Amino acid sequence: MIGIFDSGVGGMTVALAVEQLLPHYPLLYLGDIARAPYGTKSDRIIIDYSLDNTKFLVDNGAKLIIIACNTAASLATDKLRQEFNVPIIEVISPAVEQAMICSQKGRIGIIGTRATIRSSAHEAMILAQHPQYKVFSTACPLLVPLVEEGWIAKRETKMILRRYLHHLKDQQIDTLVLGCTHYLLLKHLIQARIGRKVTLIDSSVAVAEYLQRYLPNQTALTPDPSHDPSRNRYFVTDLTESAQILAAKIFHRPIELQLTQ
Repeated sequence: MIGIFDSGVGGMTVALAVEQLLPHYPLLYLGDIARAPYGTKSDRIIIDYSLDNTKFLVDNGAKLIIIACNTAASLATDKLRQEFNVPIIEVISPAVEQAMICSQKGRIGIIGTRATIRSSAHEAMILAQHPQYKVFSTACPLLVPLVEEGWIAKRETKMILRRYLHHLKDQQIDTLVLGCTHYLLLKHLIQARIGRKVTLIDSSVAVAEYLQRYLPNQTALTPDPSHDPSRNRYFVTDLTESAQILAAKIFHRPIELQLTQ
């Protein structure tokens, strides 16, 4: 079973991408809505939350963990790999790899939570391989709460996006990494405001494609041809109406969210 966690429902975009590409692998998802957003928290708290989330998934049968939260991935990956004897896959590396492949001018933008941008994780990976590249990072702290509240099409969200993306547009980037899985729900709005010539990097697809290459070498995880994706389980630490609405919007079908005990 593949375990996936995020600070909220944004990581369900990763779960959907994995489900579509690898439908015969059972999934177990945990959205830590009660303690979201992570991006405003201290490094220590984010690591502690990530340890709790991973323990829940492993205790419930997960044999591989995907950190679908960029903030947690940037700060807690090493600690999780030390503490748990299961493969830990994070969303940053596959997205960065895709960005470097797509960028023609070597001018890459990153948007994420304050904690993600503060960690410089994306930038460090890019410059380690391409020191001549220019990386421009912008923290977008208001976007996660707006997505969690379902304000995806609101005028206020569009205005805030325009403000956040203004600097990156001025830098003439050719590639933009959406450094938070929540932002994938705003992808159409971001594309319209950053410009059609800028390639957006969807971390959910990048992770799913990486997993497709990775899994054939893992004996602990084998596909079940009889598995129906409708049997995948989705847990949350707080059951809200907006989470239920967003989950259905992401999957284009009703999703039963179970409350953790």
